[in-house]
Amino acid sequence: MLTVRQNLMETIKGGNPDRLVKQYEFMHNIRDPVMGLVGNPKPGEGTKVNAWGVTYTWDPGWPGQVPIHIPTDKIVIQDMEDWKSYVKRPPVKVSEEVWEPFVADAESVDRNEYFVGAMQIPGMFEQAHSQASMEELLCAFYEYPNEVKDLFKWIAEYEMLKADEVIAHVHPDLLFRHDDWGSKISTLMSPEIFEEFIMPTTKEIIDYWRSNGVELVVHHSDSYAATLVPYMIEMGIDIWQGTLQTNNIPELIEKYGGQISFMGGIETADLDREDVTREEIREHAEKIIRACGKHYFIPCLTQGGAFSTFPEVYPMTSEVIGEISDDIFGEL
Repeated sequence: MLTVRQNLMETIKGGNPDRLVKQYEFMHNIRDPVMGLVGNPKPGEGTKVNAWGVTYTWDPGWPGQVPIHIPTDKIVIQDMEDWKSYVKRPPVKVSEEVWEPFVADAESVDRNEYFVGAMQIPGMFEQAHSQASMEELLCAFYEYPNEVKDLFKWIAEYEMLKADEVIAHVHPDLLFRHDDWGSKISTLMSPEIFEEFIMPTTKEIIDYWRSNGVELVVHHSDSYAATLVPYMIEMGIDIWQGTLQTNNIPELIEKYGGQISFMGGIETADLDREDVTREEIREHAEKIIRACGKHYFIPCLTQGGAFSTFPEVYPMTSEVIGEISDDIFGEL
């Protein structure tokens, strides 16, 4: 029987997996102490201003935090032409004593079985629109292109400064990065804008992690982003996590399988409910799993982590995937 890690690699390389990958089972992600310096609200905590100066709220029952831009004086960047006067970066240095439990966590992992993951949440685009507001940032792509590129470079510098600290202490071999690039039905920008503004700096960030020991890059964007897949491949993303069914996942596998893999297909928006039944999860999951096959696809809730808003939904989904896996591989 393959280890969890081996089975994942057989799946994404088009080899001989002996079962379906169950969601995030191959990742042991480290919530490093540098993330704690940002000071975002915890689930259900309500409204809080973080170290970037962004006002976030995470109310009870919400699946994640949301930046607040109303009234407009809560927007950090009030003038994109003069963005440097408004923004600030959190520190990245903490004491060795603070790092100790995180280092111990990483050292406890059997790396033959699992990947040790570093996390960057949010990514560059999300960080920028949290500070400038979505409307202002998207308009600035056209009105202030040079300023936006400089802002992205400045945020990327922070990501790489943080990377230095994480790499030195926990030596991750996987990067799990969040940056949502679309809605359920469309990207938030044209592929041409993405190629000009997002791709170069994101590729630089990914290359930096890879040059420091990261073997696998998993990118979360629970959205429509099918038109951006060629750029994901060029940036060095191995697995696109959060792939919604609106992307036509079987078609993407047929076209790009072997260059990138797709992790998702089990819609959090449909199933992460208090009243969801096991049968409903089974029907939903089996349909997409059988459509996608055993290569280049990891069945997973589209949520950006190994959890669900209603706690029983995530483990129930993993159990169901295991049952479907037994059926499918028993048929071979």
